Amino acid sequence: MKEDFKQRPVVPSSKQNYYDYYTIQKGDSLYGIARMYNINPELLAALNGLSMEEYIYPNQQILVPKSGFRYYITKDGDTLDLVAGMFKISSDDLVLQNPTVYLSEGQILVNSR
Repeated sequence: MKEDFKQRPVVPSSKQNYYDYYTIQKGDSLYGIARMYNINPELLAALNGLSMEEYIYPNQQILVPKSGFRYYITKDGDTLDLVAGMFKISSDDLVLQNPTVYLSEGQILVNSR
């Protein structure tokens, strides 16, 4: 059975450069947190292996993408050249910014703007 990437996203190993941590407070929602950080709520959910309908718990920590970067979640069949083309950079630059590139479904790749 194929594993759904939302179960376990693969984040870049240097996540402290690309993400902040946010601790869920009572009454928070993914939509509200995304609005607070001015980011796409679907990206926020995917980065944390969640669906938009999933319940989040107080004191749970999630990753919040920092501004100044573009994020892409790989799909089955992606190639290094295809993803690099989406970012409009060379394959070499993509690898430099993402030290571990698996190109398996659900890997998060980052590019500085």
